[in-house]
Amino acid sequence: MQNFRDYYRILDVEPDASGADIKQSFRRLARRYHPDMNPGDKVAEDQFKDINEAYEVLSDPYKRSQYDPIRDWHNNGKKRKPTKKAPLKRQVAEEFDPRSYKDFDRFVEDLINRSPDISERPPASVKVDPRAKDAFRPGVKKTEYTVRESNGTRTKERPRNIEARLTLPLEKAYRGGKERIRLEDGRSLEVEMPPAIVNGQKIRLRGQGLHGGDLYLKITVQPHSFFELQGTDIFCRLPLTPSEAVLGGPIDVPTLDGLVKMSVPAGVRSGKRLRLANKGYPRGNSSRGDQLVEIEVIFPTDIGAQEKELYEKLRQIEVCQPRQAAIASLKL
Repeated sequence: MQNFRDYYRILDVEPDASGADIKQSFRRLARRYHPDMNPGDKVAEDQFKDINEAYEVLSDPYKRSQYDPIRDWHNNGKKRKPTKKAPLKRQVAEEFDPRSYKDFDRFVEDLINRSPDISERPPASVKVDPRAKDAFRPGVKKTEYTVRESNGTRTKERPRNIEARLTLPLEKAYRGGKERIRLEDGRSLEVEMPPAIVNGQKIRLRGQGLHGGDLYLKITVQPHSFFELQGTDIFCRLPLTPSEAVLGGPIDVPTLDGLVKMSVPAGVRSGKRLRLANKGYPRGNSSRGDQLVEIEVIFPTDIGAQEKELYEKLRQIEVCQPRQAAIASLKL
């Protein structure tokens, strides 16, 4: 299969990894390859996109169960060993033939557009190709929308409420704005999303259900690679170089509103938490939470010759002697 991508290898996890392991690895890799941390690096940008695509599939039990047979088939038909951590796999052999997908990108497009029955559907985007809406639901009849014929008499269908799911990135959930969704009955709607949406929130769209009923749109907010929503506060870990930590000073910090300058005290250590007031999530009463910034000092593992020379000079003149007390205690 052309363009095949091994999502387990991309996320650096085993095929039997649990959902928690997948999420933890995603956060670690996404933080490493985030464009804000690698400005102008095209390779890191492409890697970041692959990481997000892999997480979108493997974090969803249904999509993962559809992806695994394709991966097994691509790997010369090797079967995965059943494990306790592996998600329950649905019978998918009759739903599609892996050999019909010559290009992996086409498979991914179909996979994202596929969804299980409503009773077992996990949070996912509701994008569905109207031309194939019944192909994945054997035996399900097409919906009649406004009228039905019964012994020659035209009668109106009763209004029926329906539910759909929509996945939004954190930035979109925060800002709101227009979002286009596709429903399983083939309709496409453009919805004006309110700002400050939270995970699990339901939005009622009057008259957009079946036959005049209402549509309840349930929102899932995607985990972010840098920000973590904690109530109305936003938590993040800010990596600093040793020189930035020692000298302190103004540092650019990403927020949902863009970059802001934060004053870092000299000699700050890893684990220290600083607060950016009113840079969190809106509370609904014209106030906002705060952004909690945890310092993470990153020590380089690969330095150039000039940097090494400067570190050598620093070692010769530095005043700090962290082991002096321990050495002195041995002389007692």
